[in-house]
Amino acid sequence: MDDPKNPLLPPSRPALVTAPPPTSFALAKKRLTILPKKTPFRSWIRVEASTGAISCVSLDKVTLMRRCDLPARDLRLLDPLFLYPSTILGREKAIVVNLEKIRCIITADELLVSVQSLNGNASGGEEWEYADEVQRRHASRSEDLPFEFIALEVALEATSAYLDAQAAELEIEAYPLLDELTSKISTLNLERVRRLKSKLVALTRRVQKVRDEIEQLMDDDGDMAELYLTEKRHSIESFYTEHGTLAGPGMSASAPTSPFGSPTSTSAGLKKLERNFSLAKSSRHGSSRSVETEKRDIEEIEMLLEAYFVVVDNTLNKLMSLKEYIDDTEDFINIKLDNVRNQLIQFELLLTTATFVVAIFGVIAGIFGMNFEISLFDVPEAFNWVLGISGMAGIIIFSGFFWCFKRRRLIPL
Repeated sequence: MDDPKNPLLPPSRPALVTAPPPTSFALAKKRLTILPKKTPFRSWIRVEASTGAISCVSLDKVTLMRRCDLPARDLRLLDPLFLYPSTILGREKAIVVNLEKIRCIITADELLVSVQSLNGNASGGEEWEYADEVQRRHASRSEDLPFEFIALEVALEATSAYLDAQAAELEIEAYPLLDELTSKISTLNLERVRRLKSKLVALTRRVQKVRDEIEQLMDDDGDMAELYLTEKRHSIESFYTEHGTLAGPGMSASAPTSPFGSPTSTSAGLKKLERNFSLAKSSRHGSSRSVETEKRDIEEIEMLLEAYFVVVDNTLNKLMSLKEYIDDTEDFINIKLDNVRNQLIQFELLLTTATFVVAIFGVIAGIFGMNFEISLFDVPEAFNWVLGISGMAGIIIFSGFFWCFKRRRLIPL
């Protein structure tokens, strides 16, 4: 036993308490916390550009980013959990399309259509119809159009047709309902028109967004140049075929990293390649670019976009005409209600005047009902004279008020 008074002895140490071994449940929970989260797979409908074959594949986000050379923010536009406005993005190796029910990634070699189902089953009807139409047009195309233009054209055509069909259905529903409201103003008809106007505002906003996206794409030559995926790929392949010695050790000429920023960028071939892609470097939001650079011939894609811009703009004009018709109907209803309100005010004015005239008889009856005696009470015909004189006075007073109201145009003539 240690003596606390002896300074030579070492101080006593407390006994070590060993923790009990963790249970199997705690170990399993700890392992689950340190396991990396797996990226969920999503179903995609794939259309090959070379053979036209259609298949269903499951890809996660990381694999898709490496496969199409896209950032994560672009793939977020195709997520079925979120609702994003219509967008067409041209990237270096792919085109990201988000148009109503069509969400896809277009490359020079394939088309990947996102299946808009949250359970991962590839059972989307619109997606398969879109993929079949792309396959059919790609197999039977008469002109030498690149694959990405065919896929983009089918997407624009399907979207414009879908929006135009919805606008036509809204017109069929709206015009009879508005005509019924003008003839019979009721709470039920007003509620139906309110729901109709909400649908119209939502559809107009969607059509306006598609129109603005196409117009913004047409206004920027750099954005349209980004859509030439096949031409960009052929230009890069031909450049590295001619200048295969530019590839460094361990790098093949057929799979270069990037021609931009190469130490031999002063060569004539690289200058030519930079001129071809000078418009593709510009940003969607208006980054500076030199006006002296050589522009690519973008007439083909511009004509394609312009054709569907006219279709979408026509649909927007239909919706705007319907909105003007609704506004005119609301103005007509307000005028009609104001007229009814004025009639009620006129009737109330006449009723107030008649009440004033009738009150004269009450005053006379109150006077003769007082507890005093006059000789008029002894005359048998006095009641008839008082009644006649009071009635004539009331009629004269009412006629005077009515004439005054007409003269001041308080009531219709």
